[in-house]
Parts: sequence; C-alpha cells; structure tokens
Amino acid sequence: MAAVSSGPTRQHTPEGDMDGFGNTLRQRRKAAGWSLRKFAELTAYDFGYLGQIERGDRPANALVVAAYDRALAAGGALETEYATRPPGDRDMGRGTILQAMGAFAAAPAVDRLVDWETLRQGFGAAADLDFDEWAEIVADYGRGYYRRPHDELVTQLGRDLTVLQHQIAADRGDRRPLLLRAAARLAVIVALRLNASGQAVLAGRWRASAHRFADASGDVETRVLTRAWDVVNGCYDGRTPASVVALADQVLPLIDGRSSAAICGLLAGRAQALSLAGRHADAVASVRSLAEQVEALPAAVTAEVESLWGWPEHRLRHTESWVYTHAGEQRAAAVAQQRALELYPPSQHRLRTQVQLHQAAALCRSGSIPDGLRLAADLLDHLPAEQHNEIVRAVARQVADAVPETERHRPVYGELMERVRG
Repeated sequence: MAAVSSGPTRQHTPEGDMDGFGNTLRQRRKAAGWSLRKFAELTAYDFGYLGQIERGDRPANALVVAAYDRALAAGGALETEYATRPPGDRDMGRGTILQAMGAFAAAPAVDRLVDWETLRQGFGAAADLDFDEWAEIVADYGRGYYRRPHDELVTQLGRDLTVLQHQIAADRGDRRPLLLRAAARLAVIVALRLNASGQAVLAGRWRASAHRFADASGDVETRVLTRAWDVVNGCYDGRTPASVVALADQVLPLIDGRSSAAICGLLAGRAQALSLAGRHADAVASVRSLAEQVEALPAAVTAEVESLWGWPEHRLRHTESWVYTHAGEQRAAAVAQQRALELYPPSQHRLRTQVQLHQAAALCRSGSIPDGLRLAADLLDHLPAEQHNEIVRAVARQVADAVPETERHRPVYGELMERVRG
C-alpha cells in the first residue's frame, strides 16, 4: 500500500530481508529494463515504498506482487512463486519476534504503538479467532470520521493499515476476502481525507487501490461502495462531470435490486455529477430514484446518522438541495435545505455549511446576487478554520459560478473569491 508510514525504517542487512522476495521483484524489474521510479508510476505505487520492499526493509505482500506480475506481463508466474515459497520464508520465527521486541524499547512511543498493535493482531490470527475484528475496526472509523480530529484519525489509520497490510500478505485462507473488504473501506477513508486536503493525485491512487482491494475481495457491495465514493469525490476534485457520470454508469449494472448504503451513495453522486454536466432533467430523475432507494433501506442503515457507512435521511435532503439548486427549482431546493439543516447532527458543521452555500447559490441564480455573495462569504468566515477544506471551497466556487459574468465586478464577488482561494 502506498503512502503509509509504518514506523522506523529497518537498516538493510542480509538478515533485514524480511522474506527474500523483494530481491526477486527487483531482479525481475531490472531484467525488464525498468527504472524504479518509472516502474512505480506504472504500478501506481509510491516509488520509495517499492524501494523499501525491494531492499528488504519492508516485506513483500500479495497486492504488490500482483502489481509487479501485471506490469511485467508475467502471466501469474510471480504470484505463484510468491504463494508457494517455503514456509520459512513467510513465517515470523521466534528469533525474529525476539529481535522485534528488542527494537520496541528503542523506538519512539508512537512507533511502538504500531509494533505492539502488529504483535497483538498477529497473536489474534495465530489463535484463529472466530470473529472478524476488522469489521468492527472499520465500523469504528465510520463512526469517528466526522467526530475525531483529522490528525488523530489519520495517525491511527496509518497504524491500522500497516497491520492490515501484513495480515493480507500472510493470509491465503478464508479470512483473506474479509481482510480485503476492510482494506477497501479504509482506503476509501484515506482517499476522502486526501481529497479534502487538496491532495488530488494521491487521493486518486488510493481510490484506485480501494477498487483493487474491493475487486479482489469478490464482494459486490464493497465494489459498489468504493465506486460510489469515487463518484462522490469526482464532484469536488476537478474531474470532468462527464467522466464522473460515465464511472457511475459503469457501476449501475452491479446493482441487484436490493437497497443499501453503497447503492444510495452511488445514485447520490451520479445525480450531483449529472447536475454539474448540465443534465438537469436526468439529475432530477436520478435523485427521485435515490429517494425510492432510501425508503427501502433497513432501519439500521438510516439510523446511523453519524457514520460514514450509514445512509440517514439528511444525506438524501443534501443531495436534493444540490440537484434542485442547480436545476433552478428553488421551491424544491428550499424544502430540501430546510429539512437537511433540521436533521444534521452538530458534529457535521461542515456539511451544514455546504447546504447553506447551496442556499447562497440559489439566491444568486434567482437574481439576489449581493445577498447570495454576502451569505457565502459570511458562512466561510463563521466556519471554524479546521473545518475548511477543498470540499467546502469547491461548493463555494459553485456559488461564484452562479454569478453572471456581467455581475462579477462587484467587490463582494472579489471578497468571496479571496476566501475560496484560502
């Protein structure tokens, strides 16, 4: 997995080659004539991360080996060699554990947390526990997404992904699909955080990783979910609306008739993208289909009002607010906005602000341009600094886009654009 820090880097020694397979990958890459940096671009992994694997500073894992196999057109030979290497090359022996324990005391406190968690998870796997702890970990991240401080969430997420990476690499049995499902959902959270912080390129890599993990898991719900969040992200990260709609349409055949949070997310993102593409009639039709799906959701899903993985009513009203505002249906937009603001929990201040920015855009479209621009500027001023991100700025830009060219000479328009530029 790219772009995850896992603690202190091990110095390369003959004993430091964790499973010997990194050297195999390096030899195959060099024989094919690829530089490491170019090969990293080809596989969409961070080149520093691949370098650590090839040097033996990190263990190889099945996902990276599969990427090498595809890029080198090895026809599955590398994957087979990795899966069938002798057990001694895969398993952590007692000497390795003791060596790692000795390193704990010398490591910084934060890095020791990673190592202790890795050890704890390893013992859990060895005991063959009959519950999927990762499902609960993923659920906890969903519940904490809107409430935990950004730095705290990202730090812990990096630790857990490090542990999960090792477990996926080691597990070739029945638990592997469950681990990949967890990896796909956690990769979605990484992509969302990167997108919100303006790291569009890295966010794109993590979205692609989420797709790969979901596909490898074989779980249709997870495949839809990763694409659904990709579609939603595409409405804010600068991709063309047509490309985002096309992505959504590729996923629609996976919908099997039942309702789920993932399907609702897909339809919501598709409706928003259709609005940005100027296909307002199609957007309204899509949001109506979404409303039917929400009606059919299990109560447990709609009751998850503060979880990333739930689909409460306020998300439907938020989507309606977006679609009807862009379509110029001001009365329907106002009803949706009022309902959304009534339903949003206090922890989701930023999302409430986005709905209020829809109100500002509606004012501009109805001709009340100074009022709309002032409202947008005031909303950005009152939003706490830690809540400002690229998503909010993208919605604020939509307010500015609603102002005709002939009206953009107004000082208040310039003031809003200054805030949008951060």
